[in-house]
Amino acid sequence: MLVTGATGGLGPAVVAAFLDDGWRVVATSRSGRPPQDLVGHDRLESVATDLFEPADVAEAVAVAAADRAAAPLRALVNLVGGYAIGGLVHETPIEQFERQLTLNLRPTYLVTQAVLPHLVDAGNGAIVCVSARAAVAPFRGAGGYVSAKAAVLAFAQAVAVEYRAAGVRCNAVLPSVIDTPANRTAQPEADTSKWVPPEQVAAVIRFLCSDDSAPTSGAAIPVYGRA
Repeated sequence: MLVTGATGGLGPAVVAAFLDDGWRVVATSRSGRPPQDLVGHDRLESVATDLFEPADVAEAVAVAAADRAAAPLRALVNLVGGYAIGGLVHETPIEQFERQLTLNLRPTYLVTQAVLPHLVDAGNGAIVCVSARAAVAPFRGAGGYVSAKAAVLAFAQAVAVEYRAAGVRCNAVLPSVIDTPANRTAQPEADTSKWVPPEQVAAVIRFLCSDDSAPTSGAAIPVYGRA
């Protein structure tokens, strides 16, 4: 399987969840370094890549699909994305708005596009995209982020409709604030007891790639911390 953004805030937990479940994981990041706690794992291959560039995406997918006999490419988890603090819409330059769209949507589109032919050829497979609670419950000062995550959700549902007959399913998870070091640094006064641990998000993603979730496609799965 292929996991993008493997060294981000959610990446290490997702990679670890799939390795614990016996998967072969190809993990991408700009540095090409594996998550720190997983260095040397025999079923993990790390790839340095820029997922905003189609040629780099093609190379990463080729690595993930290389072991077709022993460990075929059966799943993709799109984790690359991000959030930037902004102002109200009338205060937000179009360039800042467009950066959020590019950051959250372009890698998801490019990698999904490149992986789909392999899953179609296999006759089955799973794709999970990471949207956000903000896509369905917007908050002030984040018009670009909200729009971008809503676009990720809509894209996942479009893929689900287009490829259901081919046996390929696509779902989106909608986390609330994830309890990562970066989020704690950005919001030092926040009540983190209401945030969702990365391991809980990872467990939902792993389920959506498993055979147990085979009937589920086009879903928007909330993964929220305590209210």
